[in-house]
Amino acid sequence: MRKLKNSELDRLSVDAFKEAKKTPIIIVLDNIRSLNNIGSVFRTSDAFLIEKIYLCGITATPPNKDIHKTALGSTDTVSWEYIENTLDLVKKLKDNNVTICAIEQAQNATMLNNFTVQPDTKYALVFGNEVKGVDQDVINHSDTVIEIPQFGTKHSLNISVSCGVVVWDVFSKIKVLS
Repeated sequence: MRKLKNSELDRLSVDAFKEAKKTPIIIVLDNIRSLNNIGSVFRTSDAFLIEKIYLCGITATPPNKDIHKTALGSTDTVSWEYIENTLDLVKKLKDNNVTICAIEQAQNATMLNNFTVQPDTKYALVFGNEVKGVDQDVINHSDTVIEIPQFGTKHSLNISVSCGVVVWDVFSKIKVLS
């Protein structure tokens, strides 16, 4: 087995990425304070052809050198928009028939491994602040809450890691349906 060179990876150009059919997933970042986490979410979103990222509240926006450091140019490929109020955005998305999934540890949450995607459904995955998590009002307006099963002592993952885990899982389940 031989490690592939970058030139062998068959990467999309920026223009080809923008024209490619997107995965019906929207990422909502609810008051993320770490610029590195924001950049990592952009990079993950690029990898899985995510439709759009919404940056809300205190979440910083590109261009920003610290976001760029981890995003590695994905702020140029992934569509994004800043919306000040996360709850207003969630209500608007719901009005447009987007299924809202808060990623949080909550009473009666659905464990990620038990979450089932529905055909022809667009999902907004809401990831919350590194300390406070997803705002309770946003959880109250979500269609479901998804929790990542954890078995150690911390029961806490970095938001960029949580995003990678959840996006990969939901992406995989959507691809099975298509």
